[in-house]
Amino acid sequence: MKNETFSREQLNHLDKEILITLLLGMQSQLAQQAASIEKLTEQIAIMNTRTFAQKSEKHLADSDQQNFFDKIFNEAEGLLSQQKAAEPEIQTVLVPAHKRRRRRGKLEADLEGFPVKVVEHTLSEEELAAHFPGGYSRLPDEVYRKLELIPSVFEVQEHHIAVYKGKDGSIKKGKHPKEMLDHSIATPSLVAAVIHSKYTNAIPLYRQEQEFARNDVNLCRQTMANWVITVSERYLSLLYDKMKEELTASAVIHADETPVMVTKDGREGMHKNYMWVYRSGNLCKARQTILYDYQRTRKADAAEEFLKGFRGKLVCDGYQAYHSLEKRDTIHFEIAGCWAHARRPFAQVVKSLGEERAAGTVASQALLQIQNIYRTDQSLQKLPAAERKKRRKTLVKPLVDAFFVWCQDSLNAVPPSSETAKGIRYCLNQEKYLRTFLTDPQIPLDNNLAEQAIRPFCVGKKNWKLIDTVYGARASAILYSIVETAKANELNIYQYFRFLLTEIPKHMDETNLEFLDALLPWSESLPEICKKKKKS
Repeated sequence: MKNETFSREQLNHLDKEILITLLLGMQSQLAQQAASIEKLTEQIAIMNTRTFAQKSEKHLADSDQQNFFDKIFNEAEGLLSQQKAAEPEIQTVLVPAHKRRRRRGKLEADLEGFPVKVVEHTLSEEELAAHFPGGYSRLPDEVYRKLELIPSVFEVQEHHIAVYKGKDGSIKKGKHPKEMLDHSIATPSLVAAVIHSKYTNAIPLYRQEQEFARNDVNLCRQTMANWVITVSERYLSLLYDKMKEELTASAVIHADETPVMVTKDGREGMHKNYMWVYRSGNLCKARQTILYDYQRTRKADAAEEFLKGFRGKLVCDGYQAYHSLEKRDTIHFEIAGCWAHARRPFAQVVKSLGEERAAGTVASQALLQIQNIYRTDQSLQKLPAAERKKRRKTLVKPLVDAFFVWCQDSLNAVPPSSETAKGIRYCLNQEKYLRTFLTDPQIPLDNNLAEQAIRPFCVGKKNWKLIDTVYGARASAILYSIVETAKANELNIYQYFRFLLTEIPKHMDETNLEFLDALLPWSESLPEICKKKKKS
């Protein structure tokens, strides 16, 4: 009957019960249609937002992108599996010397803290006598300062080791520093520069190769790859392990992960692998530590292995692998959820619809409540931990309680398959973890710290796209860890790597690794040159 149409005359002759049935059926149909329209409107708005965003980010044609990535994906991460490049000789690396012009630049800024080269501008005694026949005295100098840049200055270190022979025929050689790489032209300054360019500034090795060539230095990318991976495994891994000890002793750790393609991971074909990131919290008394961990899998086993011995709180998103860890006997930490992930689906709907169209919607109501929770908690950030916990109980907890009651009441008011409904169900499913921050003042509301920490790797990944070998993936994890931790501790990254590659080789014959304590990114005994200049 619902597909039939009736004239006014036919309706006048219909029984009352039939009319009631027809009206109720029409109401049901209208409700279903309204729900479908709301769902479709939401989906179309979100699809339009995503589509336009993608189009705005397309700078290269598909063919151009493929050619670009073909050039650069086989970087330090992948070149170890290839035939190892022969270590070059100085004669083959340096083009015959010629005069190089220095580019000069100047900055109108505070120059304190930089080395100063004094340039005198004086008059001769003859000129002074002619100008001051009655004699003169010298006043304080008029001083102005400029900043000079001397880019890519290369020099050859020629080491001469004295050799002595005793009358008994014994031989004694002069003392000389421990080599970073035996039978190699590489120096700490050179390898530090390659690492800094690649892992801090995201400059692929093929571009570094080109830049070296423009400075008359013939260094191939395979050679640089060998250097980078070797020093990572031999020296920098020791510091990485020391940093891991510090991190797992923290009260709060943030975690996240991102996929990366590895072509040679022991399985046939190309497979999706994962780079995990873990970092210390900023509301607890912890040294700022950021560590990457390469794993073939995204399963909970990977996180369990890395977090052995950790007994604090793990802040993460709603990925089930993290939550499954709580059920394991080997795990002694608690999971805290991320309110940024709870907020995200509602924010996406509001953004897609526009604030005006979204006003009064369930998604908008959810977003306003979560924003209020954030705003209230943010006002407590500078309080001592005990006071923050107390205020959270009186000010923030009522807002959280009200939000979850609202979620239960609002779930049936939206189409079940809509993005808004999915967002509400996510919040209800994650309620236990989203409430954890209320019990510990050291836990933040969200996992943004981990997402920020993993972003540099994701930026680099867009450049080289693939990792060829497991060796390269592990080296990348070590190097990104040291780079990002150095950033978090306000170090000069190039100078820090130069210092590490100078100092660690000196201790490789020792069994006691306590010397590493003085080399950690937060060590007060680091030389001043490794520390970023403080802005006044």
